[in-house]
Amino acid sequence: MNLDTLRTEIDEIDRQLVDLFCRRMDVSRRVAEYKKANGLPVYVPAREQAILEKLGNLAGEDFGPSVQALYGHIFEISRAYQHRRNGTRPVCGLLGRKLGHSYSPTIHRDLGDYAYDLFEKEPEELESFLKEGHFSGLNVTIPYKKTVIPHLDALSPTAEKLGAVNTIVRRPDSTLWGHNTDYFGFRSMVLEGGFAVAGKKCLVLGSGGASNTAVAVLEELGAEVVVISRSGENNYENLDRHADAAFIINATPVGMAPNTGVSPVDLRLFPRLNGVLDLIYNPARTRLLLDAESLGIPAMNGLWMLVAQAKEAAEHFTGCDIPNAVIPAIYKKLRLQMENILLIGMPGCGKSTVGRLLAEKLGKTFVDADAEIEKLAAKPIPAIFEDEGEEGFRRYESAVLADLGKRSGLVVATGGGCITRPENYPFLHQNGTIFRLHRDLDRLPTEGRPLSQAGKLAEMFAVRDPLYAAFADHTIDNNGTLDDTITQILKILEAN
Repeated sequence: MNLDTLRTEIDEIDRQLVDLFCRRMDVSRRVAEYKKANGLPVYVPAREQAILEKLGNLAGEDFGPSVQALYGHIFEISRAYQHRRNGTRPVCGLLGRKLGHSYSPTIHRDLGDYAYDLFEKEPEELESFLKEGHFSGLNVTIPYKKTVIPHLDALSPTAEKLGAVNTIVRRPDSTLWGHNTDYFGFRSMVLEGGFAVAGKKCLVLGSGGASNTAVAVLEELGAEVVVISRSGENNYENLDRHADAAFIINATPVGMAPNTGVSPVDLRLFPRLNGVLDLIYNPARTRLLLDAESLGIPAMNGLWMLVAQAKEAAEHFTGCDIPNAVIPAIYKKLRLQMENILLIGMPGCGKSTVGRLLAEKLGKTFVDADAEIEKLAAKPIPAIFEDEGEEGFRRYESAVLADLGKRSGLVVATGGGCITRPENYPFLHQNGTIFRLHRDLDRLPTEGRPLSQAGKLAEMFAVRDPLYAAFADHTIDNNGTLDDTITQILKILEAN
């Protein structure tokens, strides 16, 4: 058997797959006609999720995630085709001023069968867009959650109570109805995190719209709520009066990407804390959440809230109930998509090789930190050591890791000595999971590695071993096959 024979076999399989796909779409056409005749919705999220799980199980451990991704795309194509046949696909989207990268389209793709676009509008465009824009439903983000209200015909009781709107629905008579799903989203976040706030003092940091939502939910759950603002009776200068606080909720943008690494408060001032909630979800671990983690305090970011509020918005967009069970499924999928995977370990332990294959399997972008250092320094690593010494190299390295840590969806192979600088830990951990690759010393190459050549590997390992252990979330044995190593990592990611 040769390569041409194998390619011929693949060509025949592909022809069969194309034939099966066309047959499937013909059945999809007939399904569309039946649904239209009987007034049935094209999209039933719970059914599709159940089918995806079943198909993943049929494919087994090795190909289950790939099969689910493949069929998720096939389902999207099928839904779009049915809508074109029936002329029923609504248009929804996110309204804001500067949207940049948004996760909302990804979330709504799994929540409902509607187009979801990003609508960037300047303030002077807002009124005409709301009156004449082509949409059936909108999510609204800053700075328009309050300014849209005068242009709406009716508000839900929740929106009236909060004085803010993040969901707009165009009703059959073309009037606009405003609602606020952040209330449901934050409430779901508190309950999912198991934060028992009833009767406990909760400090809500910030006094804007997000703060109003948090306060309303916490009070409804029976908490004693104190709002901390930059001025007023309770502020950041007299936090000592609230040392008995049980929960802290950050409803400010402090710590949000790209301005990471800062925290609105020092958690050490609150010895009785039972939990910390940060409405920020990028980075996954703000400085506030990293501090909570280091102190052993249960903590949660705002990603769950983002998904939960989108679920309720989708119900209003489609007029269909969506089971709460979709929230953890979408949350898990989005978290894996956003999360960085950081590989640490001794020089030559296989970080780059493992990283490239892992990125390919997960559909992430692979980055070699050493290559990024060479770009930043505009010279190869041996020249950096020769011209500026190890200290100069470490400065370049920290700058590169600080930049990479603010990004999402990466697999990063780090340099073997990045763990020698404690400040690199939050850069790596804020947006990802850190895996240490361990390989026996006698299997580590030294050629082309300045520090490995300059000293004895055993001595270097003795110094670095506890540092690797301190940085790593998980340790992976990389003495076996490449497939074994990848499988270990994938199992951990799936479990977490």
